[in-house]
Amino acid sequence: MKIVLFGATGNIGRVILDEALDRGHQVTAVVRDPAKLATTHAALTVVQGDVGQPASYATAVAGADAAIASLSDHADPANVPRQATQLLDALSKAGVRRFAWVGGAASLETAPGVRLIDSPDFPEAWKTGAKAQIAALDVFRASKAPIDWTYISPAAEIAPGERKGSFRVGGEQLLVDAEGHSRISIADFAMGVLDRIEKGDAAKKRVTFAY
Repeated sequence: MKIVLFGATGNIGRVILDEALDRGHQVTAVVRDPAKLATTHAALTVVQGDVGQPASYATAVAGADAAIASLSDHADPANVPRQATQLLDALSKAGVRRFAWVGGAASLETAPGVRLIDSPDFPEAWKTGAKAQIAALDVFRASKAPIDWTYISPAAEIAPGERKGSFRVGGEQLLVDAEGHSRISIADFAMGVLDRIEKGDAAKKRVTFAY
C-alpha cells in the first residue's frame, strides 16, 4: 500500500514508520523538519509539510491508499482537534480511502458512562492534552467526510518495549489485565495500527489495544 504518515518523528510515529516499512509498504512521511528523521529506506519518501497548510502536502497525499497521523501539540493542545479536521478534509479531497488517527486513552470507559479521565487518580498534568484528544474524537464522530477513519486509543500505559506480537483489541472500554493494569508496548501498538490500515476492519470506529 501507499501510506502517508504524519508525525513520523515522534516516539510513536517513528515505530509506526518502521513497522510500515518492515511490512513492505511505500511510505511518504510528512514532517515539519526532515532533519529530525534519521530513517532511510528505499520505500521511504520524506516531504516537508505542516498539517495546518494542506498545500504543503497535497502532492504527497495524491494517489495514497491510506494515511496515519500520530500528532501532538504540547505548546497548543487545542490545535489537535483542528489537525483532525484539517486532515479529514484534505485526505477526503485527495481520495484517500483509509485514515488511522493515534488518539488518547482518556476517553475510554472504566465503567458504563465513566471515562478514564474522570478517575480521581488521573494525573492533573495530563488533562489538557487528554481533553484535546477527546475533542479530536468528537471531530471524527461528527464528521461526514467520505473516508474510513479509525480513532485508535492505546492502553492507559504505553511505553517502549518488546514486540510480543499478540494483544487484545477492544472498543470503547479500557482493557485491563488480571492485575488491573492497562499496558502495551509502542512496538505492539504500531503493529495494531498497521493491522487496522491493512484490513480496513474498523471503519468509522474507535478501537484500543492492550495486553
